[in-house]
Amino acid sequence: MPSTSDTPIAFKALTVNVHKGFSSFNRRFVLHELRDAVRQVGTDLVFLQEVHGAQRRHAQRVANFPQVPQYEFLADEIWHQHAYGRNAVYDNGDHGNALLSKFPIVHYENHDISISGPERRGMLHCIVQPPGHHLPVHAICVHLGLQEGHRQKQLQLACRLINTLPANEPVVMAGDFNDWRGRAHRVLHDGAGLCEVFVQALGRAVRTFPASMPVLALDRIYVRNAAVHSPLVLPKKPWNKLSDHAPLAAEILL
Repeated sequence: MPSTSDTPIAFKALTVNVHKGFSSFNRRFVLHELRDAVRQVGTDLVFLQEVHGAQRRHAQRVANFPQVPQYEFLADEIWHQHAYGRNAVYDNGDHGNALLSKFPIVHYENHDISISGPERRGMLHCIVQPPGHHLPVHAICVHLGLQEGHRQKQLQLACRLINTLPANEPVVMAGDFNDWRGRAHRVLHDGAGLCEVFVQALGRAVRTFPASMPVLALDRIYVRNAAVHSPLVLPKKPWNKLSDHAPLAAEILL
């Protein structure tokens, strides 16, 4: 029998910008449908961006708006572990990034990577421990800025964080990179040894925005120290009606 340290571990990861629970152009509140869709994928780690921790105005005006934070509502009874990184705070509530996990989250920290001005951005770093595996996994959920100069500085901050981690421990970094020019790949590869799952498999990043007819490749899943990583194909429906971003999912073998 192989020892625990030699036993490979496979898990699935999904990333989606949930657009605060609303469909494109805020036409409909779709968080309940989104929860059903996420459940259908059956992933172990779920990286969420633009998720509400609190929103008192919507809670009063929108039918079926959950009374708990949106990340807790999405986690429900499937993902027993979750972490939230609050990025933007305003009079009626807040929003940020979150991780839902079927594995124990042994530590998490939210890093403020806002550069200047009103645009608030964060990088949520969680350490999760897959049962039976000898190493933890560093799951980093990000939402980068809209300005190229800000993104470049934020990518450097991400590299700096990753380079402080033990060199042999697996890293999965996923989220909304807003990188329509495709400049993040080289920065993260050269600066922190990360490879993008879809670029490695298909030769290009996958277009995810807008979800109804994707033109821009904004969302990514990067990995380091993964033996195998492969994209998972998700159906266009119902995802094209559940956010302004299409999701990405991948299977990762350690």
